[in-house]
Amino acid sequence: MKITFLGTGTSTGVPEIGCTCPVCTSADPRDRRLRVSLLVETGEARILIDCGPDFREQMLRVPFDRLDGVLLTHEHYDHTGGIDDLRPFCRFGDIDIFADALTCTHLRERLPYLFKEVLYPGVPRLHFYAIAPYRTFDVKGVEVLPLQVMHGALPILGYRIGALGFVTDMLTAPEATYEALRGVDVLIVNALRPFAHGSHQTIDDAIAFAQRVGAKKTYLIHMSHQAGLHAETDAQLPHTVQLAYDGLVLEL
Repeated sequence: MKITFLGTGTSTGVPEIGCTCPVCTSADPRDRRLRVSLLVETGEARILIDCGPDFREQMLRVPFDRLDGVLLTHEHYDHTGGIDDLRPFCRFGDIDIFADALTCTHLRERLPYLFKEVLYPGVPRLHFYAIAPYRTFDVKGVEVLPLQVMHGALPILGYRIGALGFVTDMLTAPEATYEALRGVDVLIVNALRPFAHGSHQTIDDAIAFAQRVGAKKTYLIHMSHQAGLHAETDAQLPHTVQLAYDGLVLEL
């Protein structure tokens, strides 16, 4: 399995518009964080997790190839704002999108032209499938297990694909999700900043979550500029935890 971090930033991205803090003005490319998205490639399938407003820019940086499925964690714009830019990938065939029922409903309201009986030329040809936590489904033969986490008071989805666990925008999680992620080789999890937020984990929260899950290796994502400079923050983390960065590639 090959994993490419397309984006590791929070909803505003980093640099944040108008900010002149040390992170937003850093020359280190690891401090430039597009909105969260992950590309997972196996021998059978090429799967995208989340499709935010930076999707076009992100996909110009990787080889152009098919997408067999798109997994959405929730409805928020920073995770769904790039769906229309899926259109070039429909040259390879229609694309299946998997999301919870609420996300499917809201996308139908926001993007009604995608759901017409007769589509005008150029509209991406997408098939939306409503999924539920802890009920497995497959994408081109690859088994995917959706997991429930809480984004503040909003229930959203994380995913387990084989030895990989992916969670973003989480504040808390039910016990069933801890059990479903137990002992993953690689955990990717959100860590907004060092101090508390009403709907996101802190860096310390993310470390505690990883330790309870028992992940062999953990990569932090969905970081704001308040998470600090990559080089400084990463050096302070436990040896099994590190900050992810845009363009990082892992082989499992």
